[in-house]
Amino acid sequence: MKKILRFVLALSLIFSMIGLAACSSVPGAASEGPKSENVNVETDTSITIEHELDQISIKKNPERVVVFDFGVLDILDYIEKDIVGLPKQSLPPFLDKYNDGLYRDVGTLKEPNFETIFELKPDLIIISARQASLYDEFKKIAPTLYLDFKGQDYLNSFKSNVSTLGQIFDKGELLAQEVESIEKDINAVQELASSRAVTALFVMANDGSLSVYGADSRFGIIHNEFGLAQADENIDTSTHGQKVTFEYIVEKDPDHLFVVDRAAVVGGETSAQQVMDNDFIKSTKAYKNQNITYLDPFVWYVTSGGITGIKTMIREVESAISN
Repeated sequence: MKKILRFVLALSLIFSMIGLAACSSVPGAASEGPKSENVNVETDTSITIEHELDQISIKKNPERVVVFDFGVLDILDYIEKDIVGLPKQSLPPFLDKYNDGLYRDVGTLKEPNFETIFELKPDLIIISARQASLYDEFKKIAPTLYLDFKGQDYLNSFKSNVSTLGQIFDKGELLAQEVESIEKDINAVQELASSRAVTALFVMANDGSLSVYGADSRFGIIHNEFGLAQADENIDTSTHGQKVTFEYIVEKDPDHLFVVDRAAVVGGETSAQQVMDNDFIKSTKAYKNQNITYLDPFVWYVTSGGITGIKTMIREVESAISN
């Protein structure tokens, strides 16, 4: 009897050791590249993600994906992950291939067509802030992943979302390498900005009206990651920016003006260049030194957090402050 008892205890010990070894070898236990705060548990075939709105469990490498965020679409395009549906209105030109009939139009960024989405029978729907209030409707159709993006913490938000998508689609190593390269490029812009010691003001032109955004805004990358000093450190942190006049811009007189033309994305009658073409702006240092930069409006306004998008941002700002 004692021999049998010792044999059973020995077997229990062996199986316990095997279990511990198996846990330590689960894919994803050792971090590859940027860590995502969203990801909870990962196995060979599934992943459980806790996001700000819920917790979801999905199979890895889902085949039928609907995307409601162009930054996410940018990342999926980079890893060559095909999708079945997206909102096509305001689609950035560099993602124009998704206008093809191969991809179903599922409404707009703020008004999804739930009937069409249901017909697509998606394995996964990915949304962001513009659709957050409709989350419960999305999840009735399929597992829905909410990927938040905070412009005032641009790089960390970007890395977190890239990591989550890398784990879902088994592209963690490829994306980690790309993130490392992007961080090096951002650091180079920071060093250049530091050496120039110049001020900047981010302006959005919206069919005749003007708003400015600071470091705590959705466009905070200009100051927080790229390192350009704020021409005004007291800008209102409202989602839609702080409404200003031309006199305000003359008073702050930044070394650089970075301008986004919202009307070019959503439709309007007056371009940003037309809005800024006046004697007030012509009296500023930025105008006199040819330091007014009209940024890619699709990249900055509707494609935040994408790989091609952030590379475009880096090139535009680096080129502007290299003059």
